[in-house]
Amino acid sequence: MNENQEEFAEDMFEGPSKSQVKRELLAITELGREIIALPIEKIKKLDLDEEILEQIKIAQKIKATTEGRRRQSAYVGKLLRNADIEAIKQKLYEWENGSKAITAQMHMYENLRDRLIESDDHLTNLLDSVPVIDIQQLRNLIRAARKEKIQNSQLQEGKEPQKKAYRALFQFLKTLPLSESADE
Repeated sequence: MNENQEEFAEDMFEGPSKSQVKRELLAITELGREIIALPIEKIKKLDLDEEILEQIKIAQKIKATTEGRRRQSAYVGKLLRNADIEAIKQKLYEWENGSKAITAQMHMYENLRDRLIESDDHLTNLLDSVPVIDIQQLRNLIRAARKEKIQNSQLQEGKEPQKKAYRALFQFLKTLPLSESADE
């Protein structure tokens, strides 16, 4: 190859390859399918054009044929090419991982509540890690939850256990500024 041919070859391949472009377009179409699967109330929070929103609603209504749904999904993907894909992906990521974080936090509060009912050692640990607690209220809630647990263990078959104090303790713990270390 001479010098002119090398320059011509370099000029030809400056953009993304056809395969890369196709992969990106397929990823956008797949994103469209994910969005179509969401409830319409969530979709409205994505700040999409009216045309895209309307086509998503149509795609959600198509139940009879898979080919019709596939075509409509592809059309939604085509419309999404002009949308802010990164903002949409970011919002979907937040919804996915935000709910996981909230679930993990609720599990932390539940575990702490159960341990506080079981032993006063955990109360001491909690008081050390979070000094701004209404100690008297917390002790009253723990005492009531323990009493409720004993009463529930003595219930006859078929009777519904009480959970009022159990829930009240959980609600109180949710108001505390806890970190993961307070859960230990």
